[in-house]
Amino acid sequence: MPETATASAPLDDIMLAMDVVDTLRHRDHLVARELSEDKREAQLIERLREIYRGQGIEVSDDILHEGVKALKENRFIYSPPAPGLNVTLAKLYVRRGRIGKIAGAAFLMLALVWGGWLVGYKWPQQRAAEELRIELTETLPHRIIELGEEIAKLAETSAARERAAALMADGERALREENIEQARLAVTELTVIRNELAREYTITIVSRPGELSGVWRIPDANPDAQNFYLIVEALDDDGNPVTVTVRNEEDGSLQRVTKWGVRVSQNVFTRVQADKQDDGIIQENRVATKPRGRLEPEYAIPVMGGTITEW
Repeated sequence: MPETATASAPLDDIMLAMDVVDTLRHRDHLVARELSEDKREAQLIERLREIYRGQGIEVSDDILHEGVKALKENRFIYSPPAPGLNVTLAKLYVRRGRIGKIAGAAFLMLALVWGGWLVGYKWPQQRAAEELRIELTETLPHRIIELGEEIAKLAETSAARERAAALMADGERALREENIEQARLAVTELTVIRNELAREYTITIVSRPGELSGVWRIPDANPDAQNFYLIVEALDDDGNPVTVTVRNEEDGSLQRVTKWGVRVSQNVFTRVQADKQDDGIIQENRVATKPRGRLEPEYAIPVMGGTITEW
């Protein structure tokens, strides 16, 4: 307060009482000493009067008494409310702006994580499971029946029909056991049979300049023996090469080839060799015919069953 303040501008009684309390509160040593004994309250009031006079303010005894009384009663003092639900809610309300931003950011992050989990994992997993279910209950069963019917129409031998029936039974059993890999394998093998039954081609001895028409080998298991092979190829009606599956008897591997070696006796090998040496052309070059509706070729010359894919 300005030191030149005068009583010509009196303060409101309540404001003065509050100022008295504030003065007492800021002079703890005075309060502790004087208020510890009620007999000395008058002396305390006198000292307060001197303080205010020193500031150029006249304060009535009533206001000074009221200020001391208010101090004793803890009036004009803010006492924070006890902790509780209402206080907590009030604080949250006051901080609602900041809390809202934090909650919004947390919600956005949660939404992004949840969305990523749905899009990147849950939904693809559900789609994959549904696709698997459809394949297991609809696609594969229908395909097995369809291939079985096509094979039945194409097959001209009981061997082909029996082989197809066995594969169909394997596929149906795999479906009942929900073994999708075995069911797919059955469909693949049935498809191979169907395609092979539908094909027709001729197997002839290779007879072109610069290419071998036959080879002979000494087997590792019997160094005293010789195996003789005619090099053959499969051709369709237009003379185009046909790819067939052949097992190499030397290592047991299955190979997809257009040329391979067919094992024959030494007499057959010698006869073909003489045919080619005569004029460079093998006159009787047809080895077998693979007709439509059959799985195995019908051989025109005697063969010994073994085949090779490298020479």
